[in-house]
Amino acid sequence: MDISRRLMLGSSLGMAALAAVAPGSATAATPETFTARSRDGLALSGQAWGDPGHPEILLIHGLGQSRLSWELQVAALADRFRIVAYDLRGHGDSDKPDDAAVYGDGTLWGDDIQAVRAAAGLRRPVLVGWSLGGLAIGHYLARHGDEAIAGVNLVAAVTRLSPELLTPTSRDHAGLLASSDLAVRIAAIERFLAACFARPPAAEAFRRMLVFNGMVPRAVQQGIVRIGSDGLDQAFGRVDRMLVTYGALDALTAPEMSRRVLDLNPRARLSLYEGVGHTPFYEDPGRFNAELAAFAAG
Repeated sequence: MDISRRLMLGSSLGMAALAAVAPGSATAATPETFTARSRDGLALSGQAWGDPGHPEILLIHGLGQSRLSWELQVAALADRFRIVAYDLRGHGDSDKPDDAAVYGDGTLWGDDIQAVRAAAGLRRPVLVGWSLGGLAIGHYLARHGDEAIAGVNLVAAVTRLSPELLTPTSRDHAGLLASSDLAVRIAAIERFLAACFARPPAAEAFRRMLVFNGMVPRAVQQGIVRIGSDGLDQAFGRVDRMLVTYGALDALTAPEMSRRVLDLNPRARLSLYEGVGHTPFYEDPGRFNAELAAFAAG
C-alpha cells in the first residue's frame, strides 16, 4: 500500500466516533495509583483509570513531561477503556537518580514498559508513545516483541536518535537542557516546552507544564543522548498494527522521523495533522481521541 493510501486511511480512523469521544465527554474517576519496580531498582509511579475488563491503553509521555500530559485522553476515554499512564524514569513522581548512566541505556527504558505492564495487570494493551516515548517503545519491542500488545500508536515519536531526523531546534536544545548553568537550563526548558506547540496552550496550563518539566534532573538530559538505536528499525517493522500520528508543524522532529516508519512497516498507517505541532493529542484532542479509540477498539 503506498504512502498516500495509508495517509488517507490513518486520517479517517475513528471519525464516525468523534462526537462520542470528544474531550471532556467523560469525567475520569479517582485513579488507582501503583508503583512499578524497574530492572535496576527504580520506583516508577503510575496511575490507572477505567474498567480492567475494557480494551487497554498504555500512555507513554515524552522528554520533560509527565503522566499529567495525557489528562485530555483520560477524561475522554476512561469510560470505555482501561487507561494507564506512568512517569518515565527521572520524570514526575518516579525515581530520579543523579547519574546519567541510568538514562543512557535504552534497554532499561524498554524494560520499564514491561515492568509497568506487569504492575498494572495489563493483558494486551495498545502502546501509545509520544516523542521520547516512541524510543522507549522501540526498545520494548526489540526486547519483548509485540505478542503481548494489541498495537502501537507512535505520536510525533522519536524512532531513531539521528541528527538528520531531528530539527535544528531540537538539536540546539540537547546541549542547553543539559547545561551546568542553571539560568541557561531554565531558559531552555521554557523554550523547549513552547516549541512543542503550534497551537499554544492557555497560560495557566503552560505554567503547570513548566512545573513538571522543571522537575526533570539534568542527568536525564545528559543520559538520553547516549541511547542507542540498534535493532529498533527491525522491531518497528515487525509490529502487526501500527498508527503513526504526526503534526505537520512539528518543530522538534523532522517529517522523515515519522514517515520512515511507513517504509519500515508496510502495515503502518499515517495520520497527518495539518496546523498542529509536536503535541497532536493536546492541540487537536477531539480528533486524536477518536482515532485512538477506534484503533484501540480494534
